[in-house]
Amino acid sequence: MYEFSYHKPSSVADAAQAIGAADDPKILAGGQTLLPTMKQRLASPSDVISLRGCRDLVGISSDGSTVTIGAMTTHAAVASSADVQKAIPALAALAGNIGDAQVRNRGTIGGSLANNDPAADYPAATLALGATIVTTKRDLSADSFFTGMFETALEEDEIITAIRFPVPHAAAYAKFDNPASRYALVGVFYAKTSDGPRIAITGAGQGGVFRSTEIEDQIAAGKTPDSSSINESDLNADIHASAAYRKHLIGVMAKRAVAAAG
Repeated sequence: MYEFSYHKPSSVADAAQAIGAADDPKILAGGQTLLPTMKQRLASPSDVISLRGCRDLVGISSDGSTVTIGAMTTHAAVASSADVQKAIPALAALAGNIGDAQVRNRGTIGGSLANNDPAADYPAATLALGATIVTTKRDLSADSFFTGMFETALEEDEIITAIRFPVPHAAAYAKFDNPASRYALVGVFYAKTSDGPRIAITGAGQGGVFRSTEIEDQIAAGKTPDSSSINESDLNADIHASAAYRKHLIGVMAKRAVAAAG
């Protein structure tokens, strides 16, 4: 490791001030990605600003049509929330199957979205549900938030404060996961909304999470979803799965998600 300044503000306003005063700051949420990258010297911030003390970023509320989740709310809290289980049970189930107990009690929804790991689960739910990402500067639609692998529309000094999820008519998430990490080799989140079906796929795309309008059109037409329209050259290939296998899994997981949603 190396020398850096550590800050633990007690509010999001104090956190924003600390970020503005630092030369090369990094925001620490759950630390699932930042700390390992710092240990490997792949990141060397001048200042680490922890959001763990910002209680104004924690909490879950529901008004019947929208579920709002604070950015520093842990996966375990989302999974066990009565509000989430009632309004969007697919989101609660997704959160309950992230990593292991240690990860679920440390990792946060805001940290996951800001990091935008290409195999993470929350980006698929956020995109499929058409959520709004609320920051210290503006409101961002999920469709404009995710811009590439590990990339988002967030500015350097911008902090996610909450995520607003519209309550869908029905939703489900189907994931083929790595048995060790529970990261998604392919995960498909399906949401039946007032504007029609929405399908978001994680774990497969070279650019990270993405929607498949072709599969959405199949569902809207009453057809069984399949992945024949997915371009294999746009998919990841690694030691865990080839692009061809991921393409196959997209179709399988899409069918399972639609069937589970009912």
